[in-house]
Amino acid sequence: MAELLPVPYYHVVFTVPRCVAELALQNRRVVYGILFQAASRALLRLGRDPRLLGGEMGVLAVLHTWGQNLSHHPHLHCIVPAGGLDSERKWRKCRSQKILLPVRVLSRLFRGIFLSLLRRAHLRGELKFHGSLQDYASFEGFCCCLKEAKRTEWVVYSKRPFGGAEQVLNYLGRYTHKVAISNQRLIDSDGSAVRFRWKDYRTGQQNLVLELDGVEFLRRFLLHTLPKGFMRIRSFGFLANRRRSNNLKACRDSLKLKAPQNPGPDRGRDKAESKPLAPWHCAHCQGQEWLLVETIPRPLRKSDSS
Repeated sequence: MAELLPVPYYHVVFTVPRCVAELALQNRRVVYGILFQAASRALLRLGRDPRLLGGEMGVLAVLHTWGQNLSHHPHLHCIVPAGGLDSERKWRKCRSQKILLPVRVLSRLFRGIFLSLLRRAHLRGELKFHGSLQDYASFEGFCCCLKEAKRTEWVVYSKRPFGGAEQVLNYLGRYTHKVAISNQRLIDSDGSAVRFRWKDYRTGQQNLVLELDGVEFLRRFLLHTLPKGFMRIRSFGFLANRRRSNNLKACRDSLKLKAPQNPGPDRGRDKAESKPLAPWHCAHCQGQEWLLVETIPRPLRKSDSS
């Protein structure tokens, strides 16, 4: 809550076509990373255009790889404040209250940046091709893949501003702490099959029930296991981790806002400035003193016994 500004927030979603999604399934770390780069660069580049905003925007991006039926559907959810910091570090709001940026222009720019980064990854040998994608291993075959992706209109849409800071937090809470399917959507399992609820957004049908064989259910669920150490939540622009504290302070000063009374932990604060906690006191309330009940010894390893 301390990092949110009292301005409208937009929800922007970037989606890749099926041919790119198939490639991403075999090269998750590389292609998912390109998805973050292409979406953030497209937003920030258009935001710097003086005809649109003329300032540096802030982007909080969350990666999703699933559809309602657990199919592989990589897309990026972005929460973007309706404004940014100009060259004089003053807050500049969006000119239009209905749209953040021209969606068609944003889609074309996103597609161009993505395919350029994908071509570079192929030239560097960072991509792998197996099964039905073996033809893309050669440069000529990969060029055919890029042409097919370029002919396709990439889906990018932007929703109108959220109602306020609380709505933004509630939305982020739902989308950042969920993987593939929630418990509420599961109906039952008879030991061999699993049934769950889903919505078909393409046809507008809701409250559908899908039954999958247990093995197929696990296969689809494991499609969304990210590479080890991969960060699915990233920040860009004036919300980037390294400069977030100073940039948010500049935004509040320009908007003539008071500093938050209960700010969250300042990632940029020097460790020497942080006040150490008193020993044997609760880190949450810093009130009640802890009572040492038992010290559990570290289990011996083979190297220790030898």
